[in-house]
Order: sequence, then structure tokens, then C-alpha cells
Amino acid sequence: MRFDVYTPLLLSLLLSVVAPVIGGRVAPALAARVLTSAAVLTAAATTWTLVLLAAALLGDAPPVVREAREDGRPLVDPVPEVIGVAAGVALAVVVWRVQRAVRAERRTRRALRRLCAGQPADTELIVAASDVPQAFAIPGRPGRILVTSAMLGALAPDERRVLLAHERAHLAHRHGPLVTAATLAAAANPLLAPVRSAVVFLVERWADEQAATAVGDRRTTARALARAALTAGRARPACTLHFTDRAVTRRIAALQTSPPPHLWPAALAVLALGALPALLAADATGDLLGLLSGVLN
Repeated sequence: MRFDVYTPLLLSLLLSVVAPVIGGRVAPALAARVLTSAAVLTAAATTWTLVLLAAALLGDAPPVVREAREDGRPLVDPVPEVIGVAAGVALAVVVWRVQRAVRAERRTRRALRRLCAGQPADTELIVAASDVPQAFAIPGRPGRILVTSAMLGALAPDERRVLLAHERAHLAHRHGPLVTAATLAAAANPLLAPVRSAVVFLVERWADEQAATAVGDRRTTARALARAALTAGRARPACTLHFTDRAVTRRIAALQTSPPPHLWPAALAVLALGALPALLAADATGDLLGLLSGVLN
């Protein structure tokens, strides 16, 4: 337990270092899925290790250790007291961060549902009269696409097709739950924030690739992204198609080249990296239970 219980935290750092590399070299659909899965597994493992560390101090372990010492049996604490206290504090912070992220997600969903209120059930596209250029997908049953009049007015007809294909891809491939899962993982384990950022970028790249396939022209797709970014930049930053200056530059550059390959060995390696913390946490659990069982017997 002495090493297994701490290793998931170190592996979190490794996953955060690997995430941007995978995001740039593996097909976005595959990379987004494996990074999200790995982040969720790693976050669950690190949270459980905090539970183990805190439980070893605040639960049954210290009384058992004291009883063993009183009986003349030499036994060291499975967790130093200072680490147990720190783990307890960290666990409380994790609970608070996850609750805050869940509340933010619920507020967002309620706001999106209000935007769809009063619309016919079979309406896919909602056009809002606004001088702020925006476009985004609203998950649900059915999913909706909201576009402002300013956004539509800034784009040529073929670029509007790109815009709608991009947002339809978000809905069809359920990008919302992927980003939510990565966000909650980063809330539980702040070391995974770079992984969450990579997933957010990858779902946009994924939608870009789907839009390019739908319209049959990568150059038109890149031009639509550039025009939307310029239009959004004149209004306020990052207000449409999830743009930031650096992100949109990378996305446009990616559309100037061939689609990235499905590098399954790299993807499987990332999944293995995500599964390893869970295995180590399970091993640490067994060690602690074995220690307590041996003392009680």
C-alpha cells in the first residue's frame, strides 16, 4: 500500500502530459473517447486513494494499530498522520469541486432548455434575432441547434452548411456528455485539467471533420471557421463554435491537411494508462484490508 496508494497521483500527471500529444496525432473521434475514458478512470482511482489514506487515519486503522502495539506486536501505521490529515482535507475539496461542477452543469442545462421553450417538437433549427454572432448545439430529445441572425448573416450559403453540419455532429455524437465527463474528472482531480482542455478541443475538431465530410470540402470548412472566428472576434471573444484565437488557428491548420489516422496502438496505450491507476488503487485497497485482517486475527 505504501507505494500503490500514491502512484495514481503521479500517473495523473503523466496522462496530462500525454493528452496534448495524443490529441494532435490521433483521429479526434478516437482521441476524445479514449482521453475521456482514461480521465474518468484516473479521477475515480485518485479519489479512492484519498479515501483510503483518510480512512487509514480517521477510520479503523489507528485503533487497530494501537491495540496491536499494546499487545506487544510491532506494527507501523499504514499511513503517516500528516498524510492522512492532508488526504482528508483534499477529499473534502474534491467533494466541493465536484458538487460545484454538477451545479454549473445543471444551470447550463436549465438555461438551454429555456432557450427551446415554446418551440415545436420537430424543430431542429432555432434562429434567434441577435446582433451577437453565436451558434451552438442544445442536447436533448430532440437536440436543437441555435444560431443567431448575426451569425447567419456573416456566412455565405456554403459556409452556413458547414456551420449546421458542425453543430449536428455535436448532437449526433453526444459530445456534451463527453465534455461533462471530462469536466467532472478534472473537478475531482485538478491534475487532469489539461486532459479536459484536450477533450474540449478534440470534440470541436471531431465536429470539424464531420462537417468537412458532410459538405465534401475541407477548404470550405476551414474558410467557414475562419469567417465565423473573425465575426465572433469583432463582437466578443470565444462566442461561437467554441473559438479561442489559438484553438481556431489550430483547427483551421488541421483542415489544411489530411485527416489524422486512427492510431489504435496509441489509443490503447492511453486506455492502459487510465486503467493502471484503478488497478493500483484496487491493490492498495487489498493491502489495507489484508493489514487490518492480519492484525485483528
